[in-house]
Amino acid sequence: MDAFYASVEQHDNPELRGQPVLVGGSPQARGVVAAASYEARTFGCHSAMPMRTAVRLCPHSQIISPRFSRYREVSEQVMDIFHGVTPLVEPLSMDEAFLDVTQRVDSGSTAEEIASFIRARVLAVTGLTVSCGVASSKSVAKIASDMDKPDGLTVVPAGTERAFLAPLPVRDLLGVGPKTAERLTKAGVQTIGELAERPLPWLIERFGVRGEWFHRLAAGEDERGVEVSREAKSISSETTFAADIGDLDALAEPVKEQSRSVARRLKRSSLRARTVQIKLRLSDFTTFTRQRTLLAPTDDGDVVETVALELLGEQVGGGRRFRLVGVGVSNLAPPETFGQLGLFDQPGSVETKTATESAAADPAERDLAVELEGALRGVRDRFGEDAVQWGNDAR
Repeated sequence: MDAFYASVEQHDNPELRGQPVLVGGSPQARGVVAAASYEARTFGCHSAMPMRTAVRLCPHSQIISPRFSRYREVSEQVMDIFHGVTPLVEPLSMDEAFLDVTQRVDSGSTAEEIASFIRARVLAVTGLTVSCGVASSKSVAKIASDMDKPDGLTVVPAGTERAFLAPLPVRDLLGVGPKTAERLTKAGVQTIGELAERPLPWLIERFGVRGEWFHRLAAGEDERGVEVSREAKSISSETTFAADIGDLDALAEPVKEQSRSVARRLKRSSLRARTVQIKLRLSDFTTFTRQRTLLAPTDDGDVVETVALELLGEQVGGGRRFRLVGVGVSNLAPPETFGQLGLFDQPGSVETKTATESAAADPAERDLAVELEGALRGVRDRFGEDAVQWGNDAR
């Protein structure tokens, strides 16, 4: 999709059409640009940029707070269109996906005709434009989809991949970030074609196993198939503060909220996690994580909170001040994959039992706790996360 969040806002509010729009957090609260309209991009604004910077570049831009429920609604419409074309759809995000249309092509349609149909159908259903890249591999199709935005269609016929890639900047290649691009430029490699000409040993010597990956992609070789099922590998929540914080109690409050949010998302997804992690960013932007593996997998908010607070407490102090804190869980799987628990075992047991675990030693109490958690989840799903709060959190 083209500038997805910003385009949705312009579609829903005609007064924003033709205006530079920035979707994201407040510049006063260290917000980040989630999406920039094409009008804003002409001023150098782009996603992942600090909102303060974007506002300096484009002072007359319209700043809109994200409406993720609306974006998900439109995303579902778009994905339904994709699935109407082929069952082989691999979503990358709410606004981007790979489609394998081999079967349709084998039946007589051309890939360009299919892409043209998708563009027209998305426009008719959502009022938004989508850019398509057509190629024989995922990496080339991805690059092609960015070539003629917005509302573009770029076709790379089979056999012409290397010629198509050759003149493009090396930073366009999948996996080449700013630092890697800088290293390659210093070594005299500025285009993908120049990278393809470098011997494989030269690349491996400088980039290890990634060197072989770069060598194949630069030659247009990518045998990865479309993955219809993409299982979640982690769930996380994080907060960036308006001012740096060094006080443990002040940092603990968002960690508690994040822990409960993550646990609710685990329950909605019918998953449990074996690893709890916190993410911290210091005032100098140094970012690091700390994690702990549980004795048993959990979807219990109390367990996630307990472990996250312990990890946080180990890092706070010594004059350290933090601009961001986050909580995440990983090593996810459905409950049945972890095997049968003992009668009095608690999912997510940690070395120090939480109050919830101690209270739930009685099977009847444990059943009541599960029923209560389900009721709370239903209320929050219907009326919002703040509809029901713990007594010590109510304000």
